[in-house]
Amino acid sequence: MVKKVQSDSKKATDNSLLASAIKDSAQQIWLAGLGAFAKAQGEGGKVFETLVGEGMSIHRKTRAFAEEKLGEMTGKATKVAGDITRQASDSWDKLENVFESRVERALGRLGVPTNKDIQALIERVDALNESVRKMGAKPSARATTKAEAVSKPARKAAVPAARKARKAAK
Repeated sequence: MVKKVQSDSKKATDNSLLASAIKDSAQQIWLAGLGAFAKAQGEGGKVFETLVGEGMSIHRKTRAFAEEKLGEMTGKATKVAGDITRQASDSWDKLENVFESRVERALGRLGVPTNKDIQALIERVDALNESVRKMGAKPSARATTKAEAVSKPARKAAVPAARKARKAAK
């Protein structure tokens, strides 16, 4: 039995050495943690300021990129709007021309003289007045201006002449 006691005491010594080593190791770990905490508190302000600076830099870059893309999109939208406006204007002009030509044809079918027809008659009346002056007769006092030269009866007489001139032109 003596042998057993000796082996038990040897085990107790080994256990006590092991417990002491574990205790020392745990204490070192604890002290390392306290040291890391103290260092983080001391340098925490510097780290925070560094992070704020980096955040501001990234914010500026992101903002500049976004503004650049916004400018590009605005330019593209303006171009598209201009193209659409131009197309609408061209379509409106075509529609207006079609409308004018149809109205002109309808008025022609009704026998209404055009501005060209009236101008041609005014020129003919002026030429006749000039011929009458050259012959020595005085033109009537009422027909002294171009606008007055075409009176109602003259206009009524001009309509068939304008129709004939239009038919001859076709």
